[in-house]
Amino acid sequence: MAEGPVNGSGSTVDIERTFSLRKLYIKDFSFEAPNSPGFFFEQHQPEMNLNIRTAHSDLGNGSLEVVLHMTAQSVVGERTVFLIEIAQAGMFQISGFTKEEARTIIGVHCPNALYPYAREAISSMVQRGGYPPLVLQPMDFAALFAQASQDTAAAQASQG
Repeated sequence: MAEGPVNGSGSTVDIERTFSLRKLYIKDFSFEAPNSPGFFFEQHQPEMNLNIRTAHSDLGNGSLEVVLHMTAQSVVGERTVFLIEIAQAGMFQISGFTKEEARTIIGVHCPNALYPYAREAISSMVQRGGYPPLVLQPMDFAALFAQASQDTAAAQASQG
């Protein structure tokens, strides 16, 4: 429990802090292999591009939806081997935290909870598409969040 505002008698009021995952679900998921079966017969060393972003929306009463958007694209030169897009979502209960604490929870802890599910779904879909297993490495969402916060602060400072 965290100490909250002072009540009328001068003592502090305890605030219940809650962070929990209420529901886990996929909002969108697609797999494309536009040049198959051709790539199955070729020897190639594809390049893997991975893009990650998050979004969130307030559902009211301390509930939020956080969505981890991931795009994994395997390419050889200009040709796409496969393209996967997933929007892995979760409904979280977040209450009793300061605005800055909640911002960190949404930017770090929620994606940390969602990433293993998205990672497994992507790996499974790649194999179902006929390709060798794709092992996505763990992500440091704390470092990504810190970098994004620095980039935002620098952009605001340069605008005046």
